[in-house]
Amino acid sequence: MTNGSSETPLLSSSSSGGDEIRILVGILTLPDQYPRRHFLRMIYGTQAIPNGVKIDVKFVFCNLTKEDQKVLVALEIMRYDDIIILNCNENMNKGKTYTYFSSLPDLFNETDSPNPPYHYIMKADDDIYIRLENLVASLKPLPREDLYYGYVIPCQSMDPFVHYMSGMGYLVSWDIAVWLKDSEIPKKHLEGPEDKVFGDWMKEGRRGKNRFNAKWSMYNFPEPPTKCTHELWPDTIAVHLLKNQEKWIRTLNYFNVTSNLKPSKLYHIP
Repeated sequence: MTNGSSETPLLSSSSSGGDEIRILVGILTLPDQYPRRHFLRMIYGTQAIPNGVKIDVKFVFCNLTKEDQKVLVALEIMRYDDIIILNCNENMNKGKTYTYFSSLPDLFNETDSPNPPYHYIMKADDDIYIRLENLVASLKPLPREDLYYGYVIPCQSMDPFVHYMSGMGYLVSWDIAVWLKDSEIPKKHLEGPEDKVFGDWMKEGRRGKNRFNAKWSMYNFPEPPTKCTHELWPDTIAVHLLKNQEKWIRTLNYFNVTSNLKPSKLYHIP
C-alpha cells in the first residue's frame, strides 16, 4: 500500500505494470463520520495487495451541509484524496446508491485512464471489514461483464438468481454502472431498501446474468447468533455488523492484523 500524500490516495495499490484487476470500493457513509473514516483508513491502508492489482477505497457521501464540514472534509481530501461527494441530499433508501453507481462513468471518464477505469465496483457499508486479498482471489476467475456479486438474501438461500445481494457489500462489473447511468429503469424506482431496490433493477433490466454468491465467506458478526452468521473463520472475505469497537477488535485480533508490526526501540506493545 502507498502511504498518504496530497497526490496519492492512501487506500490504493497497484503494480508498476498493467493492472490485472482494478477494483473501486465505495464505502457509503456520512460527512460527519470523521473518526470512522480515519479508523477505516488504518484498516484498509495496512492490508497487503497482490501485485498486478489496483484497489481504490473511497468514502462516499452526499452534499456537505455544514460550515465545519467544508473545512474538515476539504482537509481530508487534501491529505488522503479518498472521498467522493455526490450531488444529492443525504439519505439511505431514497436514491443514494443509484447516484453513486450512475455517477461513476462521468466521474472516471478521463481520456488517459484505462478502459474501463475499474473492472469491478463495490458498494459497502461502513460497519463491514473487507479482507481485500481474499476479495481479489474470489474475483480472479469471474467474468468482467454483467457480474452481480455478494451475499444472497434471504439468509437461507444459496441461489443468487432468486432475490438480491445484501447491502452489507455487493459488487458489479463496470458495464452495469454504465447501464444504470443510461437506463430509465432505476429512475422510476428509487425509494425502498437500497439493496432490494438494486436487485429489482437488475431483474427488470435482465442484467447480472453472471452472479456469484459469496456466502459464507461474507457473513454477519457471530453475535448475536442468527441464520445470517457463523463463527469467524480463515477463508473470510467480509464480516458485517461491526457496530462497536469491541466487535472490531475481536475481529481484527482473530485475523492477527498486527502480525507485521516491526520491532522498534520507539515503542513497546506487549
